[in-house]
Amino acid sequence: MPSSDFCTSRVPSITVILAGSVLLRVALIIYSEWHDAHSVVKYTDVDYRVFSDATHFLLNSGPSNQAQGPLAYKVSLGDPYTRETYRYTPLLALLLAPNEWLHPSFGKYLFAVCDIINGILIYRILLSFILPSTPPHIQNASKVPQGQPTTVEKASLSRASLLAGLHLLNPLIFTISTRGSSESVLATFVLATLDAAMREKWDAAAVWLGISVHWKIYPVIYGLTCLRAMSHNSSFLSWKSVRFSVLSAGTFFALGGICYLIWGMPFLAESYLYHLHRLDHRHNFSPYFYLTYLTYPSSNPGLDTTPALWSSALRSPLVSFAPQMLLSLGTGLLFGVTSRDLPFAWFVQTTIFVLFNKVCTSQYFLWYLVLLPLILPQIRLTTLKAIACLLVWICTQALWLAEAYQLEFLGENVYLGLWARSLVYVLGNGWVLASIMKHYNVNSL
Repeated sequence: MPSSDFCTSRVPSITVILAGSVLLRVALIIYSEWHDAHSVVKYTDVDYRVFSDATHFLLNSGPSNQAQGPLAYKVSLGDPYTRETYRYTPLLALLLAPNEWLHPSFGKYLFAVCDIINGILIYRILLSFILPSTPPHIQNASKVPQGQPTTVEKASLSRASLLAGLHLLNPLIFTISTRGSSESVLATFVLATLDAAMREKWDAAAVWLGISVHWKIYPVIYGLTCLRAMSHNSSFLSWKSVRFSVLSAGTFFALGGICYLIWGMPFLAESYLYHLHRLDHRHNFSPYFYLTYLTYPSSNPGLDTTPALWSSALRSPLVSFAPQMLLSLGTGLLFGVTSRDLPFAWFVQTTIFVLFNKVCTSQYFLWYLVLLPLILPQIRLTTLKAIACLLVWICTQALWLAEAYQLEFLGENVYLGLWARSLVYVLGNGWVLASIMKHYNVNSL
């Protein structure tokens, strides 16, 4: 038996992996309640408390907490943006309504369910497109009894289970969702978009993309790639591409319009406009944080010695936005030749978007990690090179986190050292991405 067949033959079925993934997440959520009740350092992410507070404000309107949209008087809902630092769609707060009347941890269970759905979608895409069960060169498939899977089909099932398991049992994935981050919900929308696009159900893909962009703006980068893929045998500007654009934009504006009619200007200001002028001087993986920190407006104008023009240039969103979007959109057009190339194109686009974003935290890594199992079969890295890529990806983060700990918990002035490590993070992750791009087997599909 070939070594690859030996390895895949020992992989549990997808049913076993899904059952284990569910039990793991339920156990962690139950543990989180005990841990939070007995420890000063909480397991639950602060974002989950923000979501829960926003839900409370949304469901309990009052004189100082009312939705401010033109049609707000018809629904009697509160304003989720009464909760400071809530910068998300009101639909997220509405989705977590059972937190108020069922159980405070409902949202965590919901995010965990989305994790499981994501694993199922990854498994489905792998079997349908990435791991064809019967390649053209297999000639003896007809010799297998009807209704029985061929050897090749069994190998595909095992490989799909293994790759879906890499996502479902990834500690970063299940820890972030059980701590109360909503990133798994967005990942579900993105994977649903990808699944529909690879099946060339472009109307469904357009609607899912509109929902994704409403939820969080970054998936807009996938739109141009979809247009490129659907027009690989025809003109870029066609009725099909126009229809896709109208449906996608229409879904986005319809959802935004409904939210505006109910919640008014606070919805636009906090969900979208805030990110255009956001100045986040708190330390994060992005090296831009240090430039923002140095030029951040002082509460005492007399202490701000940075020249106004230079300060304004450094704080301009274009400093990060221009290279970020140019590279993200450019690589999407370069690699998204057909619908089957979309997983790789989206992975490269998303990684670049995260790498060059002006704010970057560990949660952002989930944006591209959810696509990683879909491209691994097409990456022809040697074992040594693959291990090197994994070590560089992990070690650059560990190097940064060690310095960030000194700043965050020990209060030491290590801003310059932390910025240097942010540069190492960018260079290291850039090398990993370049290695993956270089070894992508474009003809494997």
